Amino acid sequence: MSVTVSVEELAEQLASPRPPVVLDVRWSLGDPHGRAHYADAHIPGAVYVDLDTELAAPPTREAGRHPLPDPADFQAAARSWGITEGARVVVYDDLGNTAAARAWWLLRHSGVTEVSLLDGALGAWRAAGLPLESGVPAAPAPGDVVLTFGALPVTDADGADELAADGLLLDARAGERYRGEAEPVDPRAGHIPGAVSAPTGENLTADGRFRPAGELRKRFEEKGADDTVRIGVYCGSGVTAAHQIAALEIAGFRAALFPGSWSAWSADPERPAATGGGPGGAP
Repeated sequence: MSVTVSVEELAEQLASPRPPVVLDVRWSLGDPHGRAHYADAHIPGAVYVDLDTELAAPPTREAGRHPLPDPADFQAAARSWGITEGARVVVYDDLGNTAAARAWWLLRHSGVTEVSLLDGALGAWRAAGLPLESGVPAAPAPGDVVLTFGALPVTDADGADELAADGLLLDARAGERYRGEAEPVDPRAGHIPGAVSAPTGENLTADGRFRPAGELRKRFEEKGADDTVRIGVYCGSGVTAAHQIAALEIAGFRAALFPGSWSAWSADPERPAATGGGPGGAP
């Protein structure tokens, strides 16, 4: 299934005899009111997903701010969203899918193949003049999906260190955080030595849609990607890195996620931190 689905395609699917499960992953760093935003306006029939509690385990120093959830807990959450075996799933947020990609990645990692991001996210749905609903609907009928982690590559801090030295490790955070000029939330500023800056926002056009596949491939090739290089991605806590992995897939590349990301790396005093432009400079 394609990484993305257009608003027109989603509208057709919702009117079909086999509508997809639609997940609203409204979340952004520093904004704890995702559920309220969902209640104000969401795509009809969409189910709210709480990133902090359903798409992540509790934070720890070793695993970072958004560790991967326990597989059994994630399966229980997916069933509570109404996901059944073989169901199609579409996920979105209101921030270019930079949060929703975490749900996309986890479902893919768990073996769900028919899952897509709504290209352009909620903004594209609004811009198309399509209907929204408000309030909190009744919980959907429980699903029966069976999930098993392992379908997508994952790496840890040691693996990220190796990728930075012998492969390509992309840092998906904003350039100022990569360079160490600002660090709003994690213990130390800077980046993993050898990592290459590739801010997630540059995957998107001005209207929040993914750039065309050819443009994305050129972007990542300029960062050092090719079909022979092992690629890994990290961000602050493993959320927007999933968006980078989606963009890499559109471009034809496969990449491993470092779930602990900078939040785990920077909390370990034995791990070095680099500052400045880094390999190839930084945006």
